[in-house]
Amino acid sequence: MRLVRETGKLLHLESEEAWKWKGRSVMLVDGTTVSMPDTPENQKVYPQPESQKEGVGFPIARLVAIISLSCGAVLDVAIGPYKGKETGEHALLRQILGSISTGDIILGDRYYCSYFLIAMLRRLGVDAVFQIHARRKSDFRRGKRLGKKDHTVIWKKPKQRPNWMAEIVYCQMPDLLTIREIESNGKIITTTLLDPKEVTRKELGELYTKRWFIEVDFRFIKTVLQMDVLRCKTPDMVCKEIWVHLLAYNLIRTVMAQAAHQYDVSPRTLSFKGTLQHLDAFKETFLHTDEKHLPIIYGYLLEAIASHRVGDRSRRSEPHAVKRRRKPYPLLTKPREEARNELRGGGVSA
Repeated sequence: MRLVRETGKLLHLESEEAWKWKGRSVMLVDGTTVSMPDTPENQKVYPQPESQKEGVGFPIARLVAIISLSCGAVLDVAIGPYKGKETGEHALLRQILGSISTGDIILGDRYYCSYFLIAMLRRLGVDAVFQIHARRKSDFRRGKRLGKKDHTVIWKKPKQRPNWMAEIVYCQMPDLLTIREIESNGKIITTTLLDPKEVTRKELGELYTKRWFIEVDFRFIKTVLQMDVLRCKTPDMVCKEIWVHLLAYNLIRTVMAQAAHQYDVSPRTLSFKGTLQHLDAFKETFLHTDEKHLPIIYGYLLEAIASHRVGDRSRRSEPHAVKRRRKPYPLLTKPREEARNELRGGGVSA
């Protein structure tokens, strides 16, 4: 846990100015889930969704991560059950808000567009850029017009205090928030970056397209580094397994950042999977090279990594669907032991 936060923070702080957005650090925030072996210990701490039958589903943990847009480092992660009181993405994010610094910008999807979260971020000196929540409606005929499909509006504090918020904290929240709304690529983006001269509508729209990077980062962590389905059978070991995966991810990102610095490119233009392949290819060479020659070999590694680029992903938009069809096996709809007994002709177990 500590090593992940330290490596992430160090990598982020050493990011070059050219990698930042208009001289400011942008933090990506989003949530994801991982499953684990179906053991009584895991089920107790990370119970399976209620939609799954007992003995058929798997325990699920929810993760909310803060990731640096500039270098891809994981700065912090909150881990919790998929269901239960205070287990949603907002609740988990509140646990790690201390990893955000004054002057940062938080970039997230519509789920994070809430009055109280934005108010909390402003108290920390942090700006927000979120897609508007589905429950909020935008009308560009109202508010203060800043340009075409660009205006500021006033949001009023909800009259009902959330259950998770103490009365004294609720009273300290501002009664009004000034929010800027723009339309870009058919989406309404909300932000606390109010000055159209400092940040134009076009720049805000382009910034929001970079939110996709956290989806790609989760894919690297869960698919490439194989964290999607965990192997440990107790909650303590599950947490350790998650943190080990995240540490490996940050270390790979560190090598990518060094290659990017050496060859004057953005880390986001380098291939994560390509870097992993180069590290694996150079492994034996490092093991059989004299210590005095290691810097030379490491230089060759950085050159190989820097040469492995990816295409422009800034406007990437993909359906949440897969092309490859599943194998024609029926789903297991009852506990395995019960299914075994039926195959043996023993009927349903007591």
